[in-house]
Order: sequence, then C-alpha cells, then structure tokens
Amino acid sequence: MGAEERESGRERTRLNGASALRRGTPERPRVRLDQPRTPRRTFLPEYDPEEFGRLSEKIARFLGTGRFIVWMTVIVIAWISWNFAAPTSLRFDEYPFIFLTLALSLQASYAAPLILLAQNRQDDRDRVTHEQDRKQNERSIADTEYLTREIAALRLGLGEVATRDWIRSELEDMLRDLELRQMVEAESDERDR
Repeated sequence: MGAEERESGRERTRLNGASALRRGTPERPRVRLDQPRTPRRTFLPEYDPEEFGRLSEKIARFLGTGRFIVWMTVIVIAWISWNFAAPTSLRFDEYPFIFLTLALSLQASYAAPLILLAQNRQDDRDRVTHEQDRKQNERSIADTEYLTREIAALRLGLGEVATRDWIRSELEDMLRDLELRQMVEAESDERDR
C-alpha cells in the first residue's frame, strides 16, 4: 500500500467514519447541519400558500352569494335558449348539452376544493380565536378569584375593626359601669359616716 493510498484511506475514514470504510460504502460528502441547504430546482410552479388561501376564500365567498346563483342561472338559461332557438348552423351544443354539462362539472370540480380550503382556513382562525378566548377566560377567572379572596380578607379585617356603633355601645357600657361605681361608692361613703 503506497503513501497515496494510505492518505486517501485516512481521508475517507475522516469524512465518512471508520465504519463506512469497513463496510465498503462509496464516499459521500458529509452534510453540514449548521448551514442551510441550497434549494433544489423544481419543475413545479411555486406559489404563496397564504395568497392562494386568500384567493380561495374570495372565490368561496362569491360562490356562496345570491349574485353567483343568479348569474349562473342566467348563463344556463341563455346557453339552453341559444342552443334551442338559434339556427342550426350557429348552435354549438346540441340537446343533451354535453358541453354545458362539462363546463358545470369543471366549475364544480374547482369550486368544491376551493370551498373546503376556505372552510379549513376559517376553522384554523376559529381554533386560534377559541384558544385566545379560553386563555382570556382563564385569566379573568384567576383575577376574579384573586379579587374574591381579597374582598373576603377585607371583610374579615373589617370584622375586627372597631366601628362607630361598637365604640358608642362600649362607651355607654363603661359610662353605666362608672355611674354604678359612683353610686356604690356614694352609698358606701354614707354608710361609713
């Protein structure tokens, strides 16, 4: 084994690990995880999902209006009337109206997924709104419980505070006691004399 081959083997071992060299797998460059990958080129068209979602909501909103139903009815009536009343050479869709059926089927095949996409986006918005409402309700309940505890503590504290009526009744009791003592002392002084 020459020096070059040993150097190549060490390099392979360093890049792929010793186990890859023992297994006899071909060299593969290691992927660095600290650097972003270069984007692959695709042949598919790229689109902004958010913009597409907004467009689908606009279409679904229009499909759910009376205006759409009126326009669709007018178009279908005009289509059928033209193909019945127009001269034979100008008719483009004869009686079973296959082209009309195809056009309506195509419209329906696009409308249904767009409506579902709009509903899914609305469900996502509703889910976020409900989650925010739930969190707000939890905060409100916690605040209410805190205020309830504080009010209960204040009531207990007020129960121990001397009120005007209580002080008045205590003073009146003390005044009666003093008057009784004075009377008792006066009687005892008269007896002692």
